[in-house]
Amino acid sequence: MSRSAHPAGPRHADVYPEGHYTAPATDLNELDAKVWSRTVTRDEDGALTVGGMEVARLAEEFGTPAYFLDESDFRARCRAWADAFGAEADVFYAGKAFLSRAVVRWLQEEGLNLDVCSGGELATALDAGMPAERIAFHGNNKTVAEIERAVEAGVGRIVLDSFQEIARVAHIAQRAGTRQRVQIRVTVGVEAHTHEFIATAHEDQKFGIALADGQAAEAVRRALTLDGLELIGIHSHIGSQIFDMAGFEVSARRVVQLLAEIRDEHGVELPEIDLGGGLGIAYTSEDDPREPHEIAKALSDIVTRECESAGLRTPRISVEPGRAIVGPTAFTLYEVGTIKPLEGLRTYVSVDGGMSDNIRTALYDAEYSVALVSRSSEAEPMLVRVVGKHCESGDIVVKDAFLPADLAPGDLIAVPATGAYCRSMASNYNHALRPPVVAVRDGQARVIVRRETEEDLLRLDVG
Repeated sequence: MSRSAHPAGPRHADVYPEGHYTAPATDLNELDAKVWSRTVTRDEDGALTVGGMEVARLAEEFGTPAYFLDESDFRARCRAWADAFGAEADVFYAGKAFLSRAVVRWLQEEGLNLDVCSGGELATALDAGMPAERIAFHGNNKTVAEIERAVEAGVGRIVLDSFQEIARVAHIAQRAGTRQRVQIRVTVGVEAHTHEFIATAHEDQKFGIALADGQAAEAVRRALTLDGLELIGIHSHIGSQIFDMAGFEVSARRVVQLLAEIRDEHGVELPEIDLGGGLGIAYTSEDDPREPHEIAKALSDIVTRECESAGLRTPRISVEPGRAIVGPTAFTLYEVGTIKPLEGLRTYVSVDGGMSDNIRTALYDAEYSVALVSRSSEAEPMLVRVVGKHCESGDIVVKDAFLPADLAPGDLIAVPATGAYCRSMASNYNHALRPPVVAVRDGQARVIVRRETEEDLLRLDVG
C-alpha cells in the first residue's frame, strides 16, 4: 500500500470535543529544540539529521531500533555544568543514567567526576581509566565484594546508606590499612514533586538515614568514632525530574542545621555537602528545565545563606546530574511496522522496539514526544499511541501524540530525550535484542555499545 493510499486514523477533532484536547499548534515538520539534541535538524527533504548525518543513512548502517547519541551535545552539556559550578564545587555525573567506556572517557576529558552505584558501574569506570579518586560510590546495599573493590581502588568517597554499612565499610577499610572518605546519606523529609516511585527523600523509602528522629545524628556519632572512616560530609537527594528549586531550599536548610548540630556536639565542621541530582529535562514541549548556570547560582545562594545564618563556613558543594546531561543528547530511532486506526479513539502505531528498550512509560507513566523523521509530510495530524512489539498491553512507548495522517509502514519515527535510563534499563523481554548506542559527531558515526545478537542470548543459556 502506498503512503498516499494508507487509511488515515482518527483526527484530533474526531476524538476530543473542542476544549478537551489541544491540537498541535505548529507544523508537525517543525522540531521543538527543547526536546532534541543541539545538532539535530531537518534537511531540505524533511529528513532528520544529527551530527551532520541523515537518519535514513544511520538506519541503513546500524538498523533499528537504535539509540543515537549526539556526542558534541553530550560534551557541551558536561562543560556547561563544569563551568556553571566552577572550581569551588564538584560535579559528579550520575552513571546510572547511562554509562559506557566511551562516556567515561568523555567525562574525564570534559572535567567531570563520576558517581557509580554498582560493582558493574565501578568496573566500567575503572576499566575506562577514570581516576579512582574522582569516583563516588552510592547504593543502599553494597555487597562486601563491591566495598572491598572500591576501598582497594581508592575511590574518592563512599556514600553510607545505613548503620550496617557504616560498620561494614569501616571494618573493610581498617582491615585494608586505610581510612576511607565517606559521606552519610540522610533523608530530610522533602518529597519532590514528581512520580511516587522516584521521589526519594521522604522517610518511607529504602534510601538513606532519617534526619527527623535523630538517626542521622547517631550515624554521624558512630562514623566519627571509627578509625576506618573519614567523614567528609552529608549527602541528600530529594527525587528525580525536578524543576522547582523550592525542594532543594528546604533540603539544604535541614542539612545545614545538621552540620551546625555536628559542630556544636563534636567541634567538627564537615567540609562538604552533596545535594544530589534529579534536575529535570524536557521530554515534551510542556517541560521547562533550568539551565546549569541558573541551578548553580540557586544552589550556591541557598547553601551560602543557610550557612551564614548558622555561623558555619560554607562547605564545598557537590551535585550529581545524570539525566540532565545525557537525557537530551540521544533519541531512539524506530521503523513503523503496523498501523491500526480505531474509529473515534486513536491510531495505534507499532514499532520494532518497545518496552525492552524504553521501560519508563510503563514503569513511571512517563511522557515522551515523537516525530516522523524519514521525510516531511503535509498531511493533517492524527492522534496516535506508539506501541512496541512485545506481548504486553502495557507495551507503550508514547501514550498520546500527533503524527501525520499519511504515516505508513516503513517510515522512520524517532523519540527524543531517551539518553537517560532507556539503555540502562533495557531488557531482553521476549528475548528481544537490546539495541546499540551509536555516537554521532561531525558527520561520523560509531558504535559505542553494540547491538546484542542471538549468539549473545544463547551463550548465557547454559542449559
